[in-house]
Amino acid sequence: MKMLTFAGAHACGKTSVIIKTAAILNETGLKTGVMKLDCIFSDDDSLYRAAGITNIKMISGNVCPDHFFAVSVPQVFEWGLENRLDVLITESAGLCGRCAPHIRDIPAVCVIDCLAGISAPAKTGPMLRYADHIIITKADLVSPAEREVFLHNVRIANTRARISLINGLTGQGAYRLAAYIRQQGETEEIRGKYLRFTMPSAECSYCAGQTVIDDAPAAGRIKYAWAAGGGTG
Repeated sequence: MKMLTFAGAHACGKTSVIIKTAAILNETGLKTGVMKLDCIFSDDDSLYRAAGITNIKMISGNVCPDHFFAVSVPQVFEWGLENRLDVLITESAGLCGRCAPHIRDIPAVCVIDCLAGISAPAKTGPMLRYADHIIITKADLVSPAEREVFLHNVRIANTRARISLINGLTGQGAYRLAAYIRQQGETEEIRGKYLRFTMPSAECSYCAGQTVIDDAPAAGRIKYAWAAGGGTG
């Protein structure tokens, strides 16, 4: 079974890109399934069902979606095998720039949209910098000059990844991603593999449920945001 990880910020167009690409893969005889992960709520599973795509939805709740993904992905992999999928795509929640839901030896895709601003590539961390294939969406909604600057900044942030422009509404450009997926080898086992980058730290008293605002050192492994003499006026 081929496996890919998809990551990107909220509302960047991940689901639309996956649906258009999965339709192409299914037409070529590759049964494609999706694991949709979100934090609080998602109705994307209904969109996948309407498109005839096998899918499963998972909600991380009050747990960091990266940590939830790492714990759950072995079971998701088994789900893909049980459903006799040829291609398994994991779609991340709308993540912060620091998140890193990519796995070594598993093809990694990052979706980023032009409306995020021309500085967005520099602000996006491991999910873009460690991706193998970067998908740029909503390019038709900005000027050609803005699009070129955005593309240039993406190339600065990740010098080795393939880059494709895909229209999530029409599917234009999705054939390139589908061709990339068809070229990938199969994943025999997910257990024992490593994440491509460390996750955000999640060890402090606030992670354990603390709600009171306090500067006590009991907060845990958190650096003070305001160092002595560090003010700007």
